[in-house]
Amino acid sequence: MKAIVALGMTMFLTAETIGQERQDISPEAAATARTLMETALESDLAYDIVESLTTEIGPRLAGSEAEGRARAWGAALGQELGFDRVEVEGFTMPFWDRDSLSITMTAPYEMELHGTALGGSGSGSAQSEIVYFRTVDDLVAAEDGSLEGRIAFIDGDIMVRSQVGAGYGPANQRRRIGWQHAERAGAAALVVRSVGSDSHRFPHTGMMSDLDGSWAGIPVIAVSNPDADHLRRLHNNGEAISLTVNSGAGWHGEVTSGNVVLDIVGRENPEEIVLIGGHLDSWDLGTGAVDDGAGVAITVAAAKLIADLPQRPRRTIRVVMFGAEEVGLLGARAYAEQHADEVANHVLATESDFGARTIWRLSSNVSDAGTPVIDEVGRVIAPLGIIRGGSNEPGGGPDIIPLAMLGVPTVRLEQNGEDYFDLHHTPDDTLDKIDPDELAQNVAAYAALVYLAAETDVDFRETPDDTASQ
Repeated sequence: MKAIVALGMTMFLTAETIGQERQDISPEAAATARTLMETALESDLAYDIVESLTTEIGPRLAGSEAEGRARAWGAALGQELGFDRVEVEGFTMPFWDRDSLSITMTAPYEMELHGTALGGSGSGSAQSEIVYFRTVDDLVAAEDGSLEGRIAFIDGDIMVRSQVGAGYGPANQRRRIGWQHAERAGAAALVVRSVGSDSHRFPHTGMMSDLDGSWAGIPVIAVSNPDADHLRRLHNNGEAISLTVNSGAGWHGEVTSGNVVLDIVGRENPEEIVLIGGHLDSWDLGTGAVDDGAGVAITVAAAKLIADLPQRPRRTIRVVMFGAEEVGLLGARAYAEQHADEVANHVLATESDFGARTIWRLSSNVSDAGTPVIDEVGRVIAPLGIIRGGSNEPGGGPDIIPLAMLGVPTVRLEQNGEDYFDLHHTPDDTLDKIDPDELAQNVAAYAALVYLAAETDVDFRETPDDTASQ
Protein backbone atom coordinates (compact mmCIF):
# COMPACT_ATOMS: atom_id res chain seq x y z
CA MET A 1 0.00 0.00 0.00
CA LYS A 2 2.81 2.44 0.86
CA ALA A 3 4.30 1.94 -2.60
CA ILE A 4 0.98 2.71 -4.29
CA VAL A 5 0.47 5.84 -2.21
CA ALA A 6 4.04 6.96 -2.82
CA LEU A 7 3.48 6.60 -6.58
CA GLY A 8 0.37 8.74 -6.28
CA MET A 9 2.31 11.35 -4.33
CA THR A 10 5.01 11.46 -7.01
CA MET A 11 2.46 11.87 -9.79
CA PHE A 12 0.69 14.60 -7.81
CA LEU A 13 3.81 16.60 -7.02
CA THR A 14 4.25 18.11 -10.46
CA ALA A 15 5.00 21.76 -11.13
CA GLU A 16 1.70 22.04 -12.99
CA THR A 17 -0.30 20.71 -10.04
CA ILE A 18 1.46 22.91 -7.53
CA GLY A 19 0.85 25.87 -9.78
CA GLN A 20 -2.87 25.22 -9.61
CA GLU A 21 -3.07 25.61 -5.81
CA ARG A 22 -5.53 28.24 -4.61
CA GLN A 23 -4.10 30.92 -2.36
CA ASP A 24 -6.28 30.17 0.70
CA ILE A 25 -3.47 27.71 1.39
CA SER A 26 -0.04 28.93 0.39
CA PRO A 27 2.14 26.78 -1.87
CA GLU A 28 4.61 26.55 1.02
CA ALA A 29 1.96 25.23 3.40
CA ALA A 30 0.74 22.71 0.83
CA ALA A 31 4.30 21.51 0.28
CA THR A 32 4.80 21.12 4.04
CA ALA A 33 1.58 19.12 4.25
CA ARG A 34 2.81 16.77 1.55
CA THR A 35 6.10 16.34 3.37
CA LEU A 36 4.16 15.46 6.51
CA MET A 37 2.22 12.86 4.52
CA GLU A 38 5.38 11.28 3.19
CA THR A 39 6.90 11.18 6.67
CA ALA A 40 3.73 9.68 8.16
CA LEU A 41 3.60 6.89 5.61
CA GLU A 42 7.05 5.76 6.72
CA SER A 43 6.42 6.20 10.45
CA ASP A 44 5.54 3.45 12.94
CA LEU A 45 4.71 5.91 15.73
CA ALA A 46 0.94 5.38 15.69
CA TYR A 47 1.29 1.61 15.76
CA ASP A 48 3.81 1.86 18.60
CA ILE A 49 1.32 4.01 20.56
CA VAL A 50 -1.66 1.69 20.16
CA GLU A 51 0.52 -1.32 20.89
CA SER A 52 1.71 0.33 24.09
CA LEU A 53 -1.81 1.29 25.20
CA THR A 54 -3.39 -2.09 24.56
CA THR A 55 -0.48 -4.12 25.91
CA GLU A 56 0.59 -2.11 28.95
CA ILE A 57 -2.89 -0.97 30.03
CA GLY A 58 -5.28 -3.45 28.39
CA PRO A 59 -9.08 -3.05 28.61
CA ARG A 60 -10.14 0.36 29.96
CA LEU A 61 -13.72 0.31 31.22
CA ALA A 62 -14.95 3.85 31.87
CA GLY A 63 -14.49 4.83 35.51
CA SER A 64 -12.37 1.80 36.35
CA GLU A 65 -8.90 1.60 37.86
CA ALA A 66 -7.65 0.60 34.39
CA GLU A 67 -9.00 3.81 32.84
CA GLY A 68 -7.15 5.69 35.58
CA ARG A 69 -3.92 3.96 34.59
CA ALA A 70 -4.65 4.86 30.98
CA ARG A 71 -4.89 8.57 31.89
CA ALA A 72 -1.49 8.37 33.60
CA TRP A 73 -0.16 6.59 30.51
CA GLY A 74 -1.58 9.30 28.23
CA ALA A 75 -0.09 12.15 30.27
CA ALA A 76 3.31 10.43 30.37
CA LEU A 77 3.14 9.90 26.60
CA GLY A 78 2.42 13.58 26.04
CA GLN A 79 5.42 14.54 28.15
CA GLU A 80 7.64 12.02 26.39
CA LEU A 81 6.64 13.26 22.93
CA GLY A 82 7.31 16.88 23.88
CA PHE A 83 3.85 18.47 23.76
CA ASP A 84 3.90 22.06 25.01
CA ARG A 85 1.08 21.53 27.54
CA VAL A 86 -0.09 18.31 29.15
CA GLU A 87 -3.07 18.28 31.52
CA VAL A 88 -5.51 15.77 32.95
CA GLU A 89 -8.93 17.36 33.44
CA GLY A 90 -10.99 15.32 35.87
CA PHE A 91 -14.74 14.86 36.20
CA THR A 92 -16.98 12.59 38.25
CA MET A 93 -19.23 9.86 36.90
CA PRO A 94 -21.30 6.88 38.09
CA PHE A 95 -19.46 3.56 37.74
CA TRP A 96 -21.04 0.43 36.30
CA ASP A 97 -19.45 -2.95 35.70
CA ARG A 98 -20.69 -6.31 34.46
CA ASP A 99 -19.27 -8.57 37.18
CA SER A 100 -20.27 -12.22 36.58
CA LEU A 101 -22.76 -13.66 34.09
CA SER A 102 -24.15 -17.03 33.13
CA ILE A 103 -26.85 -17.67 30.54
CA THR A 104 -28.00 -21.21 29.77
CA MET A 105 -30.71 -22.64 27.60
CA THR A 106 -32.40 -25.31 29.72
CA ALA A 107 -35.13 -26.43 27.28
CA PRO A 108 -35.63 -28.06 24.87
CA TYR A 109 -32.16 -29.20 25.99
CA GLU A 110 -29.26 -27.76 27.94
CA MET A 111 -26.78 -25.50 26.13
CA GLU A 112 -24.53 -22.69 27.33
CA LEU A 113 -25.04 -19.46 25.38
CA HIS A 114 -22.41 -16.82 24.72
CA GLY A 115 -23.69 -13.57 26.16
CA THR A 116 -22.64 -10.36 27.87
CA ALA A 117 -24.41 -7.83 30.05
CA LEU A 118 -25.23 -4.56 28.33
CA GLY A 119 -24.04 -1.33 29.91
CA GLY A 120 -26.53 -0.16 32.53
CA SER A 121 -27.94 -3.65 33.04
CA GLY A 122 -29.29 -4.57 36.44
CA SER A 123 -28.35 -7.66 38.44
CA GLY A 124 -30.47 -10.63 39.31
CA SER A 125 -31.56 -14.10 38.33
CA ALA A 126 -34.38 -15.31 36.11
CA GLN A 127 -35.55 -18.70 34.89
CA SER A 128 -38.49 -19.10 32.56
CA GLU A 129 -39.71 -19.94 29.10
CA ILE A 130 -38.88 -17.09 26.74
CA VAL A 131 -41.35 -14.85 24.98
CA TYR A 132 -40.06 -14.40 21.43
CA PHE A 133 -40.19 -11.01 19.67
CA ARG A 134 -39.09 -10.89 16.06
CA THR A 135 -38.22 -7.18 16.30
CA VAL A 136 -37.94 -4.48 18.93
CA ASP A 137 -41.10 -2.91 17.50
CA ASP A 138 -42.98 -6.08 18.44
CA LEU A 139 -41.82 -5.68 22.05
CA VAL A 140 -42.77 -1.99 22.02
CA ALA A 141 -46.32 -3.11 21.19
CA ALA A 142 -46.50 -5.50 24.17
CA GLU A 143 -49.09 -4.59 26.77
CA ASP A 144 -48.14 -3.43 30.26
CA GLY A 145 -47.71 -6.42 32.57
CA SER A 146 -48.05 -8.99 29.79
CA LEU A 147 -44.56 -10.45 30.42
CA GLU A 148 -44.79 -10.78 34.20
CA GLY A 149 -41.93 -12.96 35.43
CA ARG A 150 -40.92 -14.04 31.92
CA ILE A 151 -37.71 -13.66 29.93
CA ALA A 152 -38.20 -11.62 26.75
CA PHE A 153 -36.03 -12.28 23.70
CA ILE A 154 -35.66 -9.71 20.90
CA ASP A 155 -34.34 -11.33 17.76
CA GLY A 156 -33.89 -8.94 14.84
CA ASP A 157 -31.30 -9.55 12.11
CA ILE A 158 -27.53 -9.49 11.78
CA MET A 159 -26.56 -5.89 11.18
CA VAL A 160 -26.19 -4.91 7.52
CA ARG A 161 -22.59 -4.23 6.54
CA SER A 162 -21.87 -0.75 5.22
CA GLN A 163 -18.76 1.29 4.51
CA VAL A 164 -20.25 4.14 6.54
CA GLY A 165 -21.87 2.00 9.25
CA ALA A 166 -25.39 2.90 8.16
CA GLY A 167 -26.88 -0.28 9.60
CA TYR A 168 -25.84 0.49 13.17
CA GLY A 169 -28.54 2.97 14.12
CA PRO A 170 -31.54 0.81 13.15
CA ALA A 171 -30.05 -2.38 14.66
CA ASN A 172 -29.07 -0.55 17.82
CA GLN A 173 -32.64 0.19 18.82
CA ARG A 174 -33.08 -3.21 20.45
CA ARG A 175 -30.06 -2.52 22.65
CA ARG A 176 -30.91 1.06 23.43
CA ILE A 177 -34.63 0.99 24.24
CA GLY A 178 -35.65 -2.67 24.48
CA TRP A 179 -35.14 -2.81 28.25
CA GLN A 180 -37.60 0.01 28.88
CA HIS A 181 -40.44 -1.89 27.23
CA ALA A 182 -39.42 -5.23 28.74
CA GLU A 183 -39.60 -3.71 32.23
CA ARG A 184 -42.88 -1.94 31.45
CA ALA A 185 -44.34 -5.29 30.42
CA GLY A 186 -43.07 -6.91 33.64
CA ALA A 187 -40.25 -9.09 32.25
CA ALA A 188 -37.78 -10.60 34.71
CA ALA A 189 -34.93 -10.32 32.17
CA LEU A 190 -34.31 -9.30 28.57
CA VAL A 191 -32.09 -11.08 26.05
CA VAL A 192 -31.31 -9.43 22.69
CA ARG A 193 -29.44 -10.34 19.54
CA SER A 194 -26.05 -8.61 19.55
CA VAL A 195 -25.72 -5.44 17.53
CA GLY A 196 -22.97 -6.54 15.18
CA SER A 197 -22.24 -7.73 11.64
CA ASP A 198 -20.14 -10.81 12.46
CA SER A 199 -21.04 -14.49 12.59
CA HIS A 200 -18.70 -15.41 15.47
CA ARG A 201 -19.86 -16.47 18.91
CA PHE A 202 -18.65 -13.13 20.26
CA PRO A 203 -21.41 -11.12 21.95
CA HIS A 204 -21.40 -7.35 21.50
CA THR A 205 -21.74 -5.14 24.54
CA GLY A 206 -22.63 -1.44 24.58
CA MET A 207 -24.54 1.10 26.61
CA MET A 208 -28.30 1.20 26.82
CA SER A 209 -30.22 4.48 26.98
CA ASP A 210 -31.34 5.73 30.35
CA LEU A 211 -34.98 6.61 30.97
CA ASP A 212 -35.37 9.94 32.73
CA GLY A 213 -32.13 9.31 34.64
CA SER A 214 -32.96 5.72 35.62
CA TRP A 215 -31.50 2.43 34.44
CA ALA A 216 -32.66 -1.15 34.09
CA GLY A 217 -33.52 -3.03 37.26
CA ILE A 218 -33.45 -6.36 35.42
CA PRO A 219 -30.61 -8.27 33.70
CA VAL A 220 -30.27 -7.22 30.05
CA ILE A 221 -28.07 -9.59 28.07
CA ALA A 222 -26.81 -9.58 24.47
CA VAL A 223 -26.14 -13.00 22.94
CA SER A 224 -23.93 -13.67 19.95
CA ASN A 225 -25.42 -13.76 16.47
CA PRO A 226 -24.97 -17.55 16.08
CA ASP A 227 -26.73 -18.11 19.41
CA ALA A 228 -29.57 -15.80 18.37
CA ASP A 229 -29.83 -17.72 15.10
CA HIS A 230 -30.08 -20.94 17.11
CA LEU A 231 -32.89 -19.59 19.26
CA ARG A 232 -34.76 -18.42 16.16
CA ARG A 233 -34.53 -21.85 14.51
CA LEU A 234 -35.86 -23.53 17.63
CA HIS A 235 -38.71 -21.00 17.82
CA ASN A 236 -39.57 -21.52 14.14
CA ASN A 237 -39.66 -25.27 14.80
CA GLY A 238 -42.31 -24.66 17.43
CA GLU A 239 -40.10 -25.59 20.39
CA ALA A 240 -40.69 -24.14 23.85
CA ILE A 241 -37.40 -22.48 24.85
CA SER A 242 -36.40 -21.86 28.46
CA LEU A 243 -33.42 -19.90 29.74
CA THR A 244 -31.68 -19.40 33.05
CA VAL A 245 -29.92 -16.05 33.54
CA ASN A 246 -27.70 -14.99 36.45
CA SER A 247 -26.12 -11.53 36.29
CA GLY A 248 -24.04 -9.64 38.83
CA ALA A 249 -23.91 -6.38 36.83
CA GLY A 250 -24.65 -3.13 38.58
CA TRP A 251 -23.74 0.38 39.69
CA HIS A 252 -21.11 1.22 42.32
CA GLY A 253 -21.41 4.91 43.10
CA GLU A 254 -19.45 7.97 41.93
CA VAL A 255 -15.84 7.74 40.73
CA THR A 256 -13.35 10.03 39.00
CA SER A 257 -12.63 9.88 35.29
CA GLY A 258 -10.93 12.49 33.12
CA ASN A 259 -9.73 13.80 29.77
CA VAL A 260 -6.05 13.96 28.85
CA VAL A 261 -5.36 17.22 26.97
CA LEU A 262 -2.18 17.73 24.92
CA ASP A 263 -1.40 21.09 23.27
CA ILE A 264 0.96 22.24 20.56
CA VAL A 265 0.83 26.00 21.08
CA GLY A 266 0.41 28.11 17.93
CA ARG A 267 3.11 30.59 17.02
CA GLU A 268 0.82 33.52 16.06
CA ASN A 269 -2.71 32.79 17.27
CA PRO A 270 -2.27 30.47 20.27
CA GLU A 271 -5.79 31.20 21.53
CA GLU A 272 -7.30 29.65 18.38
CA ILE A 273 -7.66 25.87 18.71
CA VAL A 274 -7.86 23.07 16.16
CA LEU A 275 -9.07 20.12 18.23
CA ILE A 276 -8.55 16.46 17.34
CA GLY A 277 -8.69 13.31 19.41
CA GLY A 278 -10.04 9.86 20.22
CA HIS A 279 -11.47 8.25 23.33
CA LEU A 280 -9.22 6.62 25.89
CA ASP A 281 -11.75 4.29 27.52
CA SER A 282 -12.89 1.01 26.01
CA TRP A 283 -15.27 -1.79 26.74
CA ASP A 284 -13.74 -4.57 28.79
CA LEU A 285 -14.29 -7.59 26.55
CA GLY A 286 -11.26 -6.91 24.33
CA THR A 287 -8.27 -4.57 24.58
CA GLY A 288 -9.91 -1.62 22.80
CA ALA A 289 -7.44 -1.52 19.92
CA VAL A 290 -9.92 -0.69 17.16
CA ASP A 291 -12.35 1.17 19.46
CA ASP A 292 -10.63 3.46 20.14
CA GLY A 293 -6.94 2.93 20.83
CA ALA A 294 -6.38 3.45 17.11
CA GLY A 295 -8.02 6.90 17.22
CA VAL A 296 -5.85 7.99 20.13
CA ALA A 297 -2.75 6.74 18.32
CA ILE A 298 -3.63 8.33 14.97
CA THR A 299 -4.29 11.79 16.37
CA VAL A 300 -1.37 11.84 18.81
CA ALA A 301 1.04 10.65 16.11
CA ALA A 302 -0.24 13.22 13.59
CA ALA A 303 0.20 16.04 16.10
CA LYS A 304 3.68 14.83 17.03
CA LEU A 305 4.77 14.94 13.38
CA ILE A 306 3.54 18.53 13.16
CA ALA A 307 5.35 19.40 16.41
CA ASP A 308 8.58 18.15 14.86
CA LEU A 309 8.41 20.73 12.04
CA PRO A 310 10.93 23.62 12.14
CA GLN A 311 8.17 25.97 13.36
CA ARG A 312 4.78 25.63 14.97
CA PRO A 313 1.69 26.35 12.84
CA ARG A 314 -0.17 29.62 13.45
CA ARG A 315 -2.95 28.10 15.57
CA THR A 316 -2.81 25.79 18.57
CA ILE A 317 -3.39 22.09 17.92
CA ARG A 318 -5.08 20.29 20.80
CA VAL A 319 -5.28 16.51 21.13
CA VAL A 320 -7.90 15.26 23.59
CA MET A 321 -7.94 11.69 24.83
CA PHE A 322 -11.57 11.69 25.93
CA GLY A 323 -12.61 9.67 28.97
CA ALA A 324 -15.84 7.71 29.44
CA GLU A 325 -17.06 7.91 25.85
CA GLU A 326 -18.61 4.46 25.79
CA VAL A 327 -21.00 5.17 28.65
CA GLY A 328 -22.58 8.33 27.27
CA LEU A 329 -19.95 10.80 25.96
CA LEU A 330 -19.28 11.85 29.54
CA GLY A 331 -15.77 13.11 28.84
CA ALA A 332 -16.93 15.04 25.79
CA ARG A 333 -19.71 16.70 27.77
CA ALA A 334 -17.30 17.52 30.60
CA TYR A 335 -14.82 19.04 28.15
CA ALA A 336 -17.50 21.28 26.62
CA GLU A 337 -18.58 22.45 30.08
CA GLN A 338 -15.06 22.98 31.41
CA HIS A 339 -14.02 24.94 28.29
CA ALA A 340 -17.25 26.90 27.86
CA ASP A 341 -15.37 30.21 28.07
CA GLU A 342 -13.18 29.31 25.08
CA VAL A 343 -15.62 27.41 22.86
CA ALA A 344 -15.67 30.38 20.48
CA ASN A 345 -11.91 29.93 20.03
CA HIS A 346 -12.28 26.36 18.80
CA VAL A 347 -11.93 26.96 15.07
CA LEU A 348 -12.31 23.33 13.94
CA ALA A 349 -12.81 19.92 15.57
CA THR A 350 -12.67 16.27 14.56
CA GLU A 351 -12.24 12.84 16.11
CA SER A 352 -10.93 9.47 14.92
CA ASP A 353 -13.38 6.87 16.29
CA PHE A 354 -14.31 4.41 13.58
CA GLY A 355 -11.48 1.90 13.62
CA ALA A 356 -8.17 1.73 11.80
CA ARG A 357 -9.05 0.93 8.20
CA THR A 358 -8.11 3.36 5.42
CA ILE A 359 -9.71 6.78 5.14
CA TRP A 360 -11.68 7.10 1.90
CA ARG A 361 -13.62 10.38 2.17
CA LEU A 362 -13.25 13.90 3.58
CA SER A 363 -16.45 15.64 4.68
CA SER A 364 -17.00 18.89 6.53
CA ASN A 365 -19.42 21.35 8.06
CA VAL A 366 -17.72 24.72 7.88
CA SER A 367 -18.38 28.27 6.72
CA ASP A 368 -18.66 29.47 3.14
CA ALA A 369 -15.19 30.98 3.56
CA GLY A 370 -13.80 27.77 5.05
CA THR A 371 -15.20 25.33 2.49
CA PRO A 372 -12.66 26.23 -0.25
CA VAL A 373 -9.87 25.56 2.27
CA ILE A 374 -11.25 22.10 3.03
CA ASP A 375 -11.60 21.58 -0.73
CA GLU A 376 -7.90 22.36 -1.06
CA VAL A 377 -7.10 19.96 1.75
CA GLY A 378 -9.01 17.36 -0.25
CA ARG A 379 -6.77 17.97 -3.24
CA VAL A 380 -3.63 17.66 -1.11
CA ILE A 381 -4.67 14.34 0.43
CA ALA A 382 -6.18 12.90 -2.77
CA PRO A 383 -3.05 10.78 -3.47
CA LEU A 384 -3.88 8.83 -0.31
CA GLY A 385 -7.00 7.51 -2.05
CA ILE A 386 -9.34 10.00 -0.34
CA ILE A 387 -12.20 11.74 -2.13
CA ARG A 388 -13.79 15.04 -1.18
CA GLY A 389 -17.45 14.57 -0.37
CA GLY A 390 -19.95 14.63 2.44
CA SER A 391 -23.22 16.42 3.06
CA ASN A 392 -21.96 19.52 4.92
CA GLU A 393 -23.87 18.48 8.04
CA PRO A 394 -22.42 18.64 11.57
CA GLY A 395 -20.25 15.62 12.31
CA GLY A 396 -16.68 15.16 13.42
CA GLY A 397 -17.20 12.07 15.59
CA PRO A 398 -19.16 11.15 18.73
CA ASP A 399 -17.02 13.10 21.20
CA ILE A 400 -17.28 16.20 19.01
CA ILE A 401 -21.09 16.31 19.26
CA PRO A 402 -21.23 18.57 22.37
CA LEU A 403 -18.87 21.07 20.72
CA ALA A 404 -20.73 20.91 17.40
CA MET A 405 -23.97 21.67 19.24
CA LEU A 406 -22.29 24.84 20.52
CA GLY A 407 -21.41 25.92 17.00
CA VAL A 408 -17.86 24.59 16.59
CA PRO A 409 -17.16 23.78 12.91
CA THR A 410 -16.42 20.14 12.17
CA VAL A 411 -14.63 18.02 9.63
CA ARG A 412 -14.47 14.24 9.25
CA LEU A 413 -11.93 11.89 7.71
CA GLU A 414 -14.18 8.90 7.07
CA GLN A 415 -12.71 5.43 7.40
CA ASN A 416 -13.82 2.24 5.72
CA GLY A 417 -16.13 0.75 8.33
CA GLU A 418 -17.34 -2.31 6.45
CA ASP A 419 -15.99 -4.72 9.07
CA TYR A 420 -15.91 -2.31 12.03
CA PHE A 421 -19.01 -3.83 13.64
CA ASP A 422 -17.46 -7.29 13.43
CA LEU A 423 -15.02 -6.12 16.07
CA HIS A 424 -16.19 -3.17 18.14
CA HIS A 425 -17.54 -3.91 21.64
CA THR A 426 -16.48 -7.58 21.35
CA PRO A 427 -13.63 -9.81 22.61
CA ASP A 428 -12.29 -9.62 19.05
CA ASP A 429 -11.25 -5.95 19.42
CA THR A 430 -7.53 -6.65 19.70
CA LEU A 431 -4.28 -5.32 18.24
CA ASP A 432 -3.91 -8.01 15.57
CA LYS A 433 -6.86 -6.47 13.70
CA ILE A 434 -4.86 -3.31 12.92
CA ASP A 435 -2.82 -3.12 9.72
CA PRO A 436 0.22 -0.84 10.26
CA ASP A 437 0.13 0.48 6.68
CA GLU A 438 -3.56 1.39 6.91
CA LEU A 439 -2.90 3.07 10.24
CA ALA A 440 -0.09 5.09 8.65
CA GLN A 441 -2.45 6.26 5.89
CA ASN A 442 -4.74 7.63 8.60
CA VAL A 443 -1.89 9.49 10.25
CA ALA A 444 -0.83 10.97 6.90
CA ALA A 445 -4.32 12.32 6.24
CA TYR A 446 -4.74 13.72 9.75
CA ALA A 447 -1.31 15.35 9.74
CA ALA A 448 -2.01 17.15 6.45
CA LEU A 449 -5.54 18.22 7.39
CA VAL A 450 -4.66 19.42 10.88
CA TYR A 451 -1.52 21.24 9.83
CA LEU A 452 -3.31 23.12 7.03
CA ALA A 453 -6.25 24.01 9.26
CA ALA A 454 -3.87 25.31 11.91
CA GLU A 455 -1.65 27.19 9.45
CA THR A 456 -4.42 29.08 7.64
CA ASP A 457 -6.11 32.17 9.09
CA VAL A 458 -9.45 31.46 7.39
CA ASP A 459 -12.52 31.46 9.68
CA PHE A 460 -14.27 28.07 9.53
CA ARG A 461 -17.15 29.23 11.72
CA GLU A 462 -20.45 30.27 10.15
CA THR A 463 -21.23 33.98 10.47
CA PRO A 464 -24.70 35.56 10.32
CA ASP A 465 -23.95 36.58 6.74
CA ASP A 466 -23.07 32.99 5.84
CA THR A 467 -26.29 31.68 7.35
CA ALA A 468 -28.42 34.29 5.60
CA SER A 469 -26.92 33.41 2.22
CA GLN A 470 -27.80 29.71 2.46
